[in-house]
Amino acid sequence: MLHKINLEHILFLDIETVPEYEDYSQMSDEKKDLWAGKTAYKRQEDFTPEEFYDRAGIWAEFGKIVCISVGYFNNKGDARNFRVTTFFGEEDVLLKEFKNLLTTHFASPKYVLCAHNGKEFDFPYIARRMVINRIDLPPKLNLFGKKPWEVPHIDTMELWKFGDFKHYTSLKLMTNVLGIPSPKEDIDGSMVRDVFYIDNDIDRIVKYCELDVIAIAQVFLRLRNEELLDADEIKRV
Repeated sequence: MLHKINLEHILFLDIETVPEYEDYSQMSDEKKDLWAGKTAYKRQEDFTPEEFYDRAGIWAEFGKIVCISVGYFNNKGDARNFRVTTFFGEEDVLLKEFKNLLTTHFASPKYVLCAHNGKEFDFPYIARRMVINRIDLPPKLNLFGKKPWEVPHIDTMELWKFGDFKHYTSLKLMTNVLGIPSPKEDIDGSMVRDVFYIDNDIDRIVKYCELDVIAIAQVFLRLRNEELLDADEIKRV
C-alpha cells in the first residue's frame, strides 16, 4: 500500500515547541490555576505546578511553536532530490507561512502530510495554535466531517504499530532498529526550552528539527524497503 503513494506527494514535517512564557511567574493567576488542573494527573505529588512548568511546551494550550521544518522530494528523472526548509520566528508569522505552503504548493488533494507521532502531536498542535492565533485552518488540518480514510495524514509511528495501539516507539529508536544512521544531534527534545530561552540559539533548534524531518523521510523509505537518502541527495533551502 505504501508503494502506491508517490513520494513527491508527501510533505514530511516536524515541529519544535517551548512553554509560552520563559518563566512560570509570567502567567496570570487564572492561567496558573488552569495549568495546575491540566497537569495534576502527570505531576501527582512529585512536582509542584511551578516545578513542572518547564514541560509546558508539550501542551498547545500552554506552549508555542518555535519552528516547523518540512521536507519533500523533488526528483529529477531517476535522480532523487530531497529538499528541507524551516519556518521560524514569531509564532503567528511562521504559522501563516506554513499555511501558505499548504494552500499553494501542497493544496491539491493528492498531497499528504507525514510526521512521526504526528496524529497525536504535530498535526493537532499546529491546528490548535492556528486557532489560538486566529488563523483559519487550511484544508489539510481541518478534519471536521472527514472520514478516517479522507484524512490526508501519514504517521510513521502508527505505521510501525501494525495495529498494536498500545505501542509507542520513538523516532530515535526506529532509526536504530531500521539501520538508519543516527544524525549527529547535539541536543534532544528535553533541551529545546533552555536552548530557546536561555541560549537564544534558534539556529541550533532549526538544525535539530531539520535532522528529524530527514530521519522521518528515511524511516518512510525503509518502511517501503527502499534505499536510504545519501547526503548529496539532501538539499537545505
